[in-house]
Amino acid sequence: MSLRRRPQSGTGLAAAAACSETDRTRLTYRYELWRASTAGILETAGTTFLLLIAVQWFRAGPFEKAVVAAGGSLGLLLSPLVVTVVTAGGWAPSRAGAAVFGAGAAAFGLAALIPHRLAFIIGSVLGMAAASAVVPLLTHMYQENYPDTERGRRFSRTVMVRIATAALFSKLAGQALEGHLSYFPLLLGIFALAHCGASFCLGRCPTGAIPPERGVPGLRAVSYVRQDRLFRRTLVCWMLMGFANLMMLPLRVEYLANPKYQLGASVVMVAVLTGVIPNLVRLLLSPVWGHLFDRMNFFALRVVLNLGFAIGILTFFLSESLTGLVVGAVIFGISNAGGDVAWSLWVTKFAPPPRVADYMAVHTFLTGVRGVLAPVCAFGLVTHLGPEKVAWLSTGLIVAASLLLVPEIKWGRHARPSAALVEEVSE
Repeated sequence: MSLRRRPQSGTGLAAAAACSETDRTRLTYRYELWRASTAGILETAGTTFLLLIAVQWFRAGPFEKAVVAAGGSLGLLLSPLVVTVVTAGGWAPSRAGAAVFGAGAAAFGLAALIPHRLAFIIGSVLGMAAASAVVPLLTHMYQENYPDTERGRRFSRTVMVRIATAALFSKLAGQALEGHLSYFPLLLGIFALAHCGASFCLGRCPTGAIPPERGVPGLRAVSYVRQDRLFRRTLVCWMLMGFANLMMLPLRVEYLANPKYQLGASVVMVAVLTGVIPNLVRLLLSPVWGHLFDRMNFFALRVVLNLGFAIGILTFFLSESLTGLVVGAVIFGISNAGGDVAWSLWVTKFAPPPRVADYMAVHTFLTGVRGVLAPVCAFGLVTHLGPEKVAWLSTGLIVAASLLLVPEIKWGRHARPSAALVEEVSE
């Protein structure tokens, strides 16, 4: 066996050289700002409205609610397959992502035209899966087209547009559905149009093909987890924290909307507490977290975010007053603003540029695993334990994740690039 230094640029960058680096950055940023508005609309589908329709219109059982809540996670599970197919086919990630968004538009469109329980569940799951399956392709595009010193800042600005759209749309859609939940097919049609808009914008962003790599397609990325201790440990910590957070995310709607818990929240109040307030806070703080991501020790940043999520969960679920619910929603919004940037871009501090999509695929796959399992566990546990005890359980997982990550803060301002990621093992 011999070691050879991996080149720091790949064929993807060369293929995208039809325009200069500055032009690629400008063009990508422009269309990402437009796409962010469609992402904000789709975000409300996953966080609020699809589950709200399942609970209050279809009176869905625990398993059906878990399936609807896990739609986006299914897409994350499929993301390594998407990266493998796109890499093997030599396709531009942006064009491939546009095609996936087109499939999501078709899924929501069919659900809107056939407003029955099964069609709603299938269309919702496939529509949200399409929106999340493209995440590694987007991260590859950010790595390729945004300079290192500007990546967090530019990404956070597009997130601001997404958040503002999500907050506004949550408020308007909540008011429109108040007392008129039978209009939900129109809402599904809007989600289909949002997918179409995302497809249009992403298809016009310049990206080169992901450079192929020796080895069995789809398995090389998994080997990086085995080779790099720091990458592996970070993934384990993210699994604990993410599982806890994803358990509580759908329970926010359940806690507010289910008459069983006697909070008596209206459709508008559910939308305000789960969509409007957290998104307004995210809007204000997103640029701050983007700035910190570019300059702060990543592991310290992650620990701070973890503790914020834990405090937000306890505040929200241990309170029965409106004040406590609002404070919990605000703290969740603060942490979620930083979580947006950290979750989407952290692998760019670990992976060499040609392999960013592969490493992100590992991360998104594991996110999909916990995203599928967490709602099932959440709705099962809450039936027997109640929201308060599940909140304490989730907090314990988040604290454990933070304690595991604290020793890695010593690596300093940026996560060190592992030799296993920079050098290639060859025969």
